[in-house]
Amino acid sequence: MGGGGLKVLITGGTGFIGSRLTIGALERGWRVSVLTRRPETPQARAVALAGARLLLGDVTDRDSLQRALDVAQPLRLLHSAGWYELGIPSNARRRMRAVNVDGVENVLSLAVENGVERVVYVSSTTALGDTGGLVADERFERGAPPRSWYEATKAEAHALALRHQQMGEPLVIAAPAQVVGPGDHSAFGVLARLFVRRQMPPLGWGPEGAFTFAHVEDVAQAILAVSERGRIGETYFLGGEALTVRQLMEVWKQVERRRPVWVWLPRPLAMVQAALLTPFLRLAGQPAFLSTEVVRSGYASFRYSSAKAIGELRVGFRPAARAWEETLESERAIIRRER
Repeated sequence: MGGGGLKVLITGGTGFIGSRLTIGALERGWRVSVLTRRPETPQARAVALAGARLLLGDVTDRDSLQRALDVAQPLRLLHSAGWYELGIPSNARRRMRAVNVDGVENVLSLAVENGVERVVYVSSTTALGDTGGLVADERFERGAPPRSWYEATKAEAHALALRHQQMGEPLVIAAPAQVVGPGDHSAFGVLARLFVRRQMPPLGWGPEGAFTFAHVEDVAQAILAVSERGRIGETYFLGGEALTVRQLMEVWKQVERRRPVWVWLPRPLAMVQAALLTPFLRLAGQPAFLSTEVVRSGYASFRYSSAKAIGELRVGFRPAARAWEETLESERAIIRRER
């Protein structure tokens, strides 16, 4: 890394969003340190090659996090580490909560103790839950029960971060919506890869479920804008357009020139199918991208407005159809390289 520039520590800086966040910070000339549990992975090596300093640590381990803060001496901390997965087995729930909730408390409390001037916590609009068909802004308060354990942990962590803000800490919250792009490991990302490879069963569920989509590159740039221009004590939703699942399948159809879904399953049948498939996916070493939590979440309305971020931070989000067109093209490019 160069000798000048803002000193920044990024947790989760090798992940789907975090790796783009790291590269974007380096492109701004910042001196970037990345906390990582596995510095030997290709993702970690890639950000190190780009100029980031890798620091071994885990947000669930306060001692390792403190050591990283001692080495990095950051003026700014971007906390994007987290565990995103639906359909985890019950014996993994404690670990997910440790990462998504206890990790937030560790990062925020140690940042204050070490005099970090500004902290950005990367939450999620999922933390606010089903909007009931409304297009919600940052004043929205959760009114529906969580549909997954991931949603429950993000809701708890978001409430925790709000309490830290209320104590006057230099904290800004960035809450991305449903993020898409190459390498997405959500159920949407897995199904998109299967569809491009002609391996996705032509079955769907929750056609009127709605999600607010944003391309990962736009989200990373928006988080950096939050770190630069976001007001302390504020929350910013980061997302593009909302599409129903039926509308999304129409976009996929137009891009690939074939129908993704031929039959929309009734909800009870979709739940049974997911429950039966989950153990086989786990036996195959795959995440349960088809699980009862995935199906249950597919019937929600996650409609969120990013007008505040767009107006205050001067950020932009490409149209949802374009975000998906680029994502599917990226997956086709991977197939071409494999061949």
